[in-house]
Amino acid sequence: MGRRSRRWRDDDPTTHGPAHAAPVICPLCERRIPPGARQSRHHLTPKLKGGTHGGTVRLHQICHSAIHARYSEAEIARRLADVARLREDPEIARFLAWVRTKPDDFHAATRLTRDRREARRQAR
Repeated sequence: MGRRSRRWRDDDPTTHGPAHAAPVICPLCERRIPPGARQSRHHLTPKLKGGTHGGTVRLHQICHSAIHARYSEAEIARRLADVARLREDPEIARFLAWVRTKPDDFHAATRLTRDRREARRQAR
């Protein structure tokens, strides 16, 4: 048998197995999303408001739930259709200050805000 014609090179992922994937960062809270953590894809413009083929971002599930617990689809489409605007919103900013103190894989159930619950009751 001859020598291996292909040498190991530090910059060649085919000789070292799969390349290590860069860590995924939640663009809202700016914390790392570990592989086993709950996560979801957020449509920047809600699908119900024409965002089916628009941009999406991967968020921690708790961050995604916090957005939808506070705002209706119409309000998200109208004034919160990008991550920068979401971060600037006072309610989300208060949530972000709290969640940034938690571990990267932290998850807790998220309830609708009192205002959203009342609005749903009145709509029935």
